[in-house]
Amino acid sequence: MIPAVQLAPSASWFSNHALLVVVAVALTYCFVHVIYNLFLSPLSAIPGPWYYAISDFWMTTHVIRLRQCKAVQSLFEQYGPVVRIGPNKVVFRDLSTMRNVYSVYKFDKSTYYKSLLTNDNDHAMTTLDHANHAIRRKSYAQHYTPSNVAQFQPEMQEFTFQLIHSLEKLNGKSPVECLALFRHLMVDVVVSSLFGYRLGAVGRWAMDVEDPLSTAINDFPKRGILRSVVPAWAWNLVCRIPNKRWRQMCDSDQILAEFVSARVYEMRAEKNAGKLGDSERLPMLQRLLEYCYSPTEQMPDHDIISECIGHCMAGTDTTSTSISYLFWELSRRPDIMKKLQAELDDAIPDSKLLPDITTLQELPYLNAFMKEGLRVYTAVPSLLERVVPSSTSKHGPSNEIFDMMGYALPPGTIVATQAWSMHRDPVVFPSPDSFVPERWLESPYTSSEELAKMAAHMMPFGTGTRVCGGQNLAHMMLRLAVVAFVRNFDVSAPPETTQESMDIKDSFVIFPAGFECKLVFTPRQ
Repeated sequence: MIPAVQLAPSASWFSNHALLVVVAVALTYCFVHVIYNLFLSPLSAIPGPWYYAISDFWMTTHVIRLRQCKAVQSLFEQYGPVVRIGPNKVVFRDLSTMRNVYSVYKFDKSTYYKSLLTNDNDHAMTTLDHANHAIRRKSYAQHYTPSNVAQFQPEMQEFTFQLIHSLEKLNGKSPVECLALFRHLMVDVVVSSLFGYRLGAVGRWAMDVEDPLSTAINDFPKRGILRSVVPAWAWNLVCRIPNKRWRQMCDSDQILAEFVSARVYEMRAEKNAGKLGDSERLPMLQRLLEYCYSPTEQMPDHDIISECIGHCMAGTDTTSTSISYLFWELSRRPDIMKKLQAELDDAIPDSKLLPDITTLQELPYLNAFMKEGLRVYTAVPSLLERVVPSSTSKHGPSNEIFDMMGYALPPGTIVATQAWSMHRDPVVFPSPDSFVPERWLESPYTSSEELAKMAAHMMPFGTGTRVCGGQNLAHMMLRLAVVAFVRNFDVSAPPETTQESMDIKDSFVIFPAGFECKLVFTPRQ
C-alpha cells in the first residue's frame, strides 16, 4: 500500500481557503487601482467626479441612457472647461485646444470608431491614423467639392418636389412622420450621387411600401452603439436573439453590403465593357473604381464597398434628422416662419421652380436660420475621441507630455470635445438654449468680430482634417429642402408631437425621445 502524501500545513490552508484568497487578491487589486487613479495617475489633478476617475462605468450608463452629450455638458457647467470622465479619458471645451488636437497636431482617432465598421472592414471614418485616412479621403474628395455637388442639384430638386407632390395630395389632413419622410428623400439623393442609380425610395414612401435600404440605414447607428458596449465575444450571441425586427437591425450592415456590392459589380462590368461615359459629373463609385492607393495598387473592391456603405450611412440619417428638427422648430415659431416665407416669396416667384444654389446662398435670413439650425440641431453633437500621441512633432522626444490648458497628459490619453458643448458656450452664444437666427445677422448689437467668434466655435460636421467629407452635399440638401417646403407649405405640430417627445437623445447621432417627429404640412394658399 502506498502511504498517503500529507500536505504541508501552508498548502493545506491555501487549498481550504482558495476562494478567500481569490477575493482578497481581487479586493487588493481594486484598492490599488482606485488609489492609483485617484491620487497617483498623471490625470489625478484634472477636475471631475471622483467616481468617474476610477471607472468608465459611469459614463457608459449615460451612453446606454442615450444622454452622453447632456451629461458631458453638465460636467462642463460644474467643473469647468477640462473634465476627467474616465480613468484615461479627458474632455474639453476650448477653441484653442480644439484647433491643436484636430487641426494642428492631427491626433489619431480612438478605437471607439471601430464600432462603426462597415462590412467588417474599414472606411474613411473608421481609419484611425491620419496618414492612411488621408489616402482614403483623396479617393472621394473631388466628388464633394462645391462645384461638383452643384451639378447634382437637378436630381435633388426632382426628388424633393416628388415628395412635395405626395404631401400636397394629403392637403394637410393628417400628420406625417418626418424622420422616415426625409430619410427616404436623402436615400434617393445619396444613392443617386454615389452610384448614379435611381432607387425610388420616395416613391415607395408615397405608396406606404417599406424600402429595405432606408430601414437598414436607420438601423445602422443603433447597431453601432450596441457594438460599442457589447463585448466582441458576445456580439454573435446578441444577434441570435429570436426576434425578426431585432435580427433585421443586427443585419443592417449585411443589407447595406449586399446593395452596395451589386452596384459595384454592375459598374465594374460597365467599365470593363467600355460603357462608362466621360461626363464631368461622375458618381462617386466611378471615381473609386478608378482610384489607386499607389502606382501599383488599385483600390480593392472590399474597400470600395466599405467606403460606399460609410457614405450611405453618414449622409442619410444625419441630414434627414436635422431637416426634421428644423421643421419642428418652425412649427412652434410662427415668427421665424413668417420672416422666412417673406424672404423666399420675394426671391422665388414660382414656388415649383427653385433658383440656382448660389442664389439661395445669398439670402440673409435663410443663411441665419440655417446656421442657427446647425448650431442647435447638429446631427452629430457627440464626443470626437482622439488619442494623445507619443510625440507632437516629427523629431520630438518619445513619451512627450501634451499640455492641455495647463494639465499634463501622457501619451495614450483619450481626449475629446463635442459640438453640443462648443455650440452652447454661453460666453460665445448668449442664451445658448434659445433658437435665435438673428444672432447671425450683423447689427448694432452683433459686430463682425462676434460673428467670426461664433463661426469659429461651430463644428456641426466635425472639425480639422477629419471633418465630414460630404458636408457640402449636406449643406446643399438642407438648404434646398427648407426652401422648397417653406415656400410651399405651412407647418404645424399635431398634439402628439410635444417638447417631451422631441427631447434630444443621442447615440453618436441625435434623434427624438419619442423616436418620431410627426408634423402637418398644409399647402399654402
